[in-house]
Amino acid sequence: MEYSTNKQILFGPDWDINHWSASDDRVRGGSSISKLEPTNEGVIFHGNLDIETLGGAGFASQRTVGNEQIWDLSGYDGIELRIVPSDGKRYTFSLADEIPQRRPNDREQSALVWEYDFCPRETGREVRMSWKDLRPTYRGKAVEDARPLDLSHIRRFRIMMRSFFGNQHGEFSLKVQSIGLFRKSYVDTPNIAKESIYYGDEKAEPVKSRRDRRWFLSWCPSF
Repeated sequence: MEYSTNKQILFGPDWDINHWSASDDRVRGGSSISKLEPTNEGVIFHGNLDIETLGGAGFASQRTVGNEQIWDLSGYDGIELRIVPSDGKRYTFSLADEIPQRRPNDREQSALVWEYDFCPRETGREVRMSWKDLRPTYRGKAVEDARPLDLSHIRRFRIMMRSFFGNQHGEFSLKVQSIGLFRKSYVDTPNIAKESIYYGDEKAEPVKSRRDRRWFLSWCPSF
């Protein structure tokens, strides 16, 4: 028995960038900046991460906008990003199942989000993240014993570049072709090697285990 994969595209390859907006550390007095611009292969997320203004901290991100959209991701096994490897920096993709209320100064309050870190130069063209690999965080810090993510009520997607406590800064660039969902199912495929999963004519590496992922992140050239 082997895995076959069913996929659904959420964003791309023809992106409507009007559904995305910058959310950079400028809201906290920082100087980082991010942009999301269309390309022939999707979009490019790029900008400059400044860590001096906030004393070693900093983040630059693009997130979905609007308070009406709700995505039901239940029934799938995780998120798949199709990317074009560019720089060797470490990025973060996150989901949220709520939109936080705003403070009197119109800034959003902090909320619980589920994150996944990856290095594009090492993952190749596909970044797969199973739901179990998403870690709950609050203001960038891991939350123990957090409530489960409500996959039937996703309100926001985000792509982020951040300093990881001063470990990376400066120009960054990530090309994203699409963001989608994958679902795995068992089928009889006796002629396919167990170490591989196939998508049409392309061959993808097997999904990394949690242990493999920890090793992979520690090997990232930015650290």
